[in-house]
Amino acid sequence: MSAYVIVDIDVKDQEAYEEYRRLVPPLIEKYGGRYIVRGGEITPGEGDWDLHRVVILKFPSTEKALALFSADEYAPVAAIRHKAADSKTFIVEGI
Repeated sequence: MSAYVIVDIDVKDQEAYEEYRRLVPPLIEKYGGRYIVRGGEITPGEGDWDLHRVVILKFPSTEKALALFSADEYAPVAAIRHKAADSKTFIVEGI
């Protein structure tokens, strides 16, 4: 079953974040993921959301998404994101 990684990113250091954006796509692709949403304008709906930059990734499975996030090769790239931005992430299974 497909898995979707939903991320809200509040970028604090644009220059460092650009490095992350350059490095992460090949890793996402290597683990079978692809971008569904990468930035785009947010139109508020119901509720009290405080969204910044939304990214949605689609993976073949939750296991594939988790494999990326636990991969040794992703750790230094993730460290760049953690330095450059505050983020909230979750994975949801879908069709």
